[in-house]
Amino acid sequence: MGTVADRLAALGLTVPEVAAPVASYVPAVRSGAFVHTSGQLPFVDGALPATGKVGAEVSAEEATELARRCALNVIAAIGSVVDLDSVVRVVKLGVYVASAPDFTRQPAVANGASELMTAAFGDAGAHARSAVGVAVLPLDSPVEIDAVVEVRD
Repeated sequence: MGTVADRLAALGLTVPEVAAPVASYVPAVRSGAFVHTSGQLPFVDGALPATGKVGAEVSAEEATELARRCALNVIAAIGSVVDLDSVVRVVKLGVYVASAPDFTRQPAVANGASELMTAAFGDAGAHARSAVGVAVLPLDSPVEIDAVVEVRD
């Protein structure tokens, strides 16, 4: 089965450094058997690779890749408070898509994140999810994702 790091490496990915908060919060908090992450943007080396609304300045395909990057940053946030191999279930993802008024494919964009979680955590990566279109996100990011995961002691 392998570790989370092994599964990501098989995809050509590594867990990045946890993204620095853009305001007054921490990237993740453990409470009992659960880790709650703050919303993670698709930062790459501290910068957003794209900005704008999905369905206008950003294509659905680009947004799906950005959602995948957000999920990788969620994994980094989780790893900042627990060993990633202690995750027993990704419980829920909240996926927020800054959407042009006529864009309605938020679930397809969210699949970029969902598929990465399943690839990284195996069966434990299957999760409940919300995919919500919003008017604007911090720093004009096209996508933001938060998560709740259950961990063992």
